[in-house]
Amino acid sequence: MNEIAPVTDQAPQAAAPEKAKPALPDAQTVTEVKHWTDRLFSFRVTRPASLRFRSGEFVMIGLMNDPDPKTGKVKPLLRAYSIASPSWDEEMEFYSIKVQDGPLTSRLQHIKVGDEIILRPKPVGTLVHDALLPGKRIWFFATGTGFAPFASLLREPQTYEDYDEVIITHTCREAGELTYGRDLIESLKTDELLNEVIGEGFWKKIKYYPTTTREESAKMGRITDLMRSGEAFADLGVPPLNPQSDRAMICGNLAFNLELKDLFENTYGLEEGANSKPAHFVVEKAFLD
Repeated sequence: MNEIAPVTDQAPQAAAPEKAKPALPDAQTVTEVKHWTDRLFSFRVTRPASLRFRSGEFVMIGLMNDPDPKTGKVKPLLRAYSIASPSWDEEMEFYSIKVQDGPLTSRLQHIKVGDEIILRPKPVGTLVHDALLPGKRIWFFATGTGFAPFASLLREPQTYEDYDEVIITHTCREAGELTYGRDLIESLKTDELLNEVIGEGFWKKIKYYPTTTREESAKMGRITDLMRSGEAFADLGVPPLNPQSDRAMICGNLAFNLELKDLFENTYGLEEGANSKPAHFVVEKAFLD
């Protein structure tokens, strides 16, 4: 037989309060996380109500760093991340590499839905339509997670209002690293909202040119080599870039950026533009693959 506990006048003792976590500055909540490979993942977070940005821009995001061993103070650990979602999206999407010993990404890769990250609501960047002169054809050149700003611009109505053709080249080491971009481009075909807003079949303006440099795939090689040989232009059915009709944006590793910049200026006669002085091409200098 179970013992009957004696009735007393004492109220049940309250559990000791949990130690409150320090509040994150500029906190936003994670709403979705998707791991694409063992090196790549994307995630979505809530969007600050007051945040306005142009598709193609980036913001500083991060987590709180470990306490300083000397002072005990905790400071934010922030990095520049291109916004992968378009300017009209109610949430914000980011596409990230995983670096096992990276100060931020070694921790950021473990975030889960419901967690919070720091998002500084001050967007900046050069990969915006305002930095380019009017043209017929827009080229997006990306390596690795440099695809992120183009994920935004490919879902931006102005891209299709301003240009007759949209060419996106994406070079990665392995075929699996192309999945995020390929799936996003494929999803545009059935995106009812974009097909309604931009126009039915807008996605037919896109020419997608993925290449790999290490793993066997349908198209092997660095995009710069394929351009120099003329193979890329033959595959795409377009002439080499020229200042009259072509505009371009670059987002990749530093060596890639510099090589393409040199190619544009010295082979194709293109001039680098900026927000203050629009021209033929722009480079995202904040991105590091």
